[in-house]
Amino acid sequence: MMAGDRASLSWLKTIVLTLFLVLFVFPFILLLINSFKKNTAITSNPLVLPDGFDLTNYSKAFEKMNYIASFTNSLVITVAAVLLISLCAAMTAHYFVRNPTKGNQYTFLLMVASMIIPFQAIMIPLVKIYGSLSMLDNKWSLIYMYIGFGCSLAVFIYHGFVKGVPAELEEAAMIDGCSRIQTFFRIVFPVLTPTTATISILNVLWIWNDYLLPSLILTSPENKTLPLSTYSFYGTYSVDYGPLMAGLVLTILPIMIVYLFAQKYIIQGVMQGSIK
Repeated sequence: MMAGDRASLSWLKTIVLTLFLVLFVFPFILLLINSFKKNTAITSNPLVLPDGFDLTNYSKAFEKMNYIASFTNSLVITVAAVLLISLCAAMTAHYFVRNPTKGNQYTFLLMVASMIIPFQAIMIPLVKIYGSLSMLDNKWSLIYMYIGFGCSLAVFIYHGFVKGVPAELEEAAMIDGCSRIQTFFRIVFPVLTPTTATISILNVLWIWNDYLLPSLILTSPENKTLPLSTYSFYGTYSVDYGPLMAGLVLTILPIMIVYLFAQKYIIQGVMQGSIK
């Protein structure tokens, strides 16, 4: 291939990737510019830039969403669920790998197979059963359910990485006097740090943005998460679009900041997974 052809191909790739980038960020840009506009301006032409950067919509959204309480609820639920998913899944995967009995193999396959079951197929029986046990409208019940729904994928990912950890490292640690639990936390778990980071970030994105499961479990206003609190802008016959757009920006912004700082760990974990 000649130098001119290579340059043309490079320019073509740049143009195509730029178009994909514009398509990807366009919804967020549209959301951002409309968060500074009044309802009439949004409904008349949502593509027009705002006249100024009026923060009235943000102050209304902050107050109506009860932002501090909703943010705290989302933070507690997300952090607790992600930590417990990572810990439980890593220990389960380690046990399956180091004890390859028929029962463990079938249990692992059953966990992997459970990932194909859509949540919508079980959400009504789930709410009915846990409602009869008085476990609804409780943040810890929601965390418990997130652990159940999130562990299967995490165990599957951890399982492949634990296979790459030499058993001789654990045997040497146990000869030096470590118990099985100490060996796991001092030898195995630190080696799984890139995998843990990848799983944690993916689960943070899922749990923080989730609307359906919290809407079924959390019913009282004081337990609402940020995605649930944005529904307060919907009336019976109208929608307060300006504060709604501002509320969505306030909901998305924290998780975007986390993702921007943590995206390198996702790439690192995926790269290591491809090597495995």
